[in-house]
Amino acid sequence: MDGRDVARLLTVLEAEYPNSFSRMTDEQRSLKQELWAKEFKNDDSVLVYAAVKALMWSGREFAPNSGQIRDKMCEMMESNVLDEQQAWALVSKACSNGSYGYKKEFEKLPPEVQRAVGRPEQLRDWAAMEAETVQSVVASNFMRSYRSGMVREKEMARIPQDVKNLIGNISEKMKLEGKNEGRYLEG
Repeated sequence: MDGRDVARLLTVLEAEYPNSFSRMTDEQRSLKQELWAKEFKNDDSVLVYAAVKALMWSGREFAPNSGQIRDKMCEMMESNVLDEQQAWALVSKACSNGSYGYKKEFEKLPPEVQRAVGRPEQLRDWAAMEAETVQSVVASNFMRSYRSGMVREKEMARIPQDVKNLIGNISEKMKLEGKNEGRYLEG
């Protein structure tokens, strides 16, 4: 989404919610446009507009803020996400061929399910276990792990890309500083 898209979006919101914009100065409007352009620059404008339309049709009395728009976007995208029972059903099926075809079975799993399983060999290990243990203990642990992973992904999806980049840069810098400090301590 670019600056022109954001300007059009704000114009639509202003037409729909005139009271929310009535006391806004030109400087405030310009700042809002600049902030939203940065926040939504990596997002598909169709998705952003769809989220705004959904919020408008919900009967809101005030214009949504960028966080509410992002939440609605995430909510709209989550409709394609498997719940933990659906994910386990895929894993359970993959385990049935896990003794020999575990690598191929792992590759067939959606990426979020692969992350929860961890590695292809895990399917082989589960396939070698008693079915009752797999369908109770392993299933329970997998579903808990999958659910917590999806919560983490959901939270990360709500963070704008530039903030994610900033976090990554800080994290990388801290890792490098930690490695350098370790070298000084060793010598």
